Amino acid sequence: MDNQTASKKWFENARLGMFIHWGLYSILGRGEWVMRRDGIPAIEYASLAKKWDPLPFAPELWCRAAAESGMKYVVLTTLHHDGFALFDSKADSFNSLNTPAQRDYVAEFVAACRKYNLGIGFYYSLIDWRYSLSDKDESQWGAAMKALAYEQIRELMTNYGKIDVLWYDGACAPGIPPEMENRIAVFWESEKLNAAVRSLQPHILINDRSGTLQDFKTLEGVNIIRPPINSELWEACLTLTDDDFSYWGHCKSSLCRRTSAQTIRMMLHTIEYAGNFLVNISPGADGVIPFWQMEILGELGNWVHENAEAVYEIERTEIARENPQSHQGNSCGFFTRHKKTLFFYLYEWPGTETKIPYLREKIATVRFLKTGQSLNFSQTSGGALTISGMPEYSPDKYCTVLKMTTA
Repeated sequence: MDNQTASKKWFENARLGMFIHWGLYSILGRGEWVMRRDGIPAIEYASLAKKWDPLPFAPELWCRAAAESGMKYVVLTTLHHDGFALFDSKADSFNSLNTPAQRDYVAEFVAACRKYNLGIGFYYSLIDWRYSLSDKDESQWGAAMKALAYEQIRELMTNYGKIDVLWYDGACAPGIPPEMENRIAVFWESEKLNAAVRSLQPHILINDRSGTLQDFKTLEGVNIIRPPINSELWEACLTLTDDDFSYWGHCKSSLCRRTSAQTIRMMLHTIEYAGNFLVNISPGADGVIPFWQMEILGELGNWVHENAEAVYEIERTEIARENPQSHQGNSCGFFTRHKKTLFFYLYEWPGTETKIPYLREKIATVRFLKTGQSLNFSQTSGGALTISGMPEYSPDKYCTVLKMTTA
């Protein structure tokens, strides 16, 4: 098995990851776009670096929380659109080493990931507002921004050992006419950039945000999960703040919050379509994950650990879909599979009996996944399956999983 095949198989089986948005914007507590949305001049914004002094063990907290929540990899914003690097960048002094903290948080993050056996993902923003919001001509700032990005990506791919995921964001195409096809890829010379990355990190997986597809597609902040078209590998990332204004960085109030039930439901529908679920946390300026987010991670982790067999290494299945337009499963749940084992996720509880109108294969056994208790069932020659003898109320407040074997 070659490097890329092995990496894709690992990613496909991982299913769950943690996204971390953390940077100078966390000090202000109004989201990661505060510099742009509040019109803060670059010089004024840069002065926040004088206040940057988080708790030294922050990366340890994140990675331990990720592992306890059932995550298999973590993606950290090494540098967001504001241009502030959380690593020791020799290419630009605007980084965490030149703050009161004097720390390379990427190095500490990598060490914590390895301690907890987590895949390592680096988010890197291609756009840098210090250039794009300047009053200079695009032809002037575009080249300088591009040169800095190339060098900092080289640093990230060189200085921290084996990296599993490169997560680009914020691609733009200064100086390239909007009508030009593949304008982002043209400006960034994406094939050249990614070839350089792969020469340094042969195992790495790269997302689709540098203007070329690369290894996996990303969905961002959608509430109805459906896989991208023609996607072999894909990932859905979302915040725990339930609004369309997209606060990924720390927000002091966070008045709009997802519930644990909403978060688990979205995870379920992601894995139904064989995608990965990347859930974002937004630590405060001290590096501590807000308590309400930890509560959600705790509930998510409890469910995942109790139902791990139905989370990892599972595949999408069409076994319960009579035709491409029909629903998969029934009104209460859906199926995934692992070889000859089927998992039926009852996210709504039907009561003592449920009927699945169509199955392509004959069922041999039906049990509760968590307890192993057998259930009565009957199946017609046409494939309809009726399961009976269930309790009146769901044994699991979020989703009860049935495990079935095929004949």
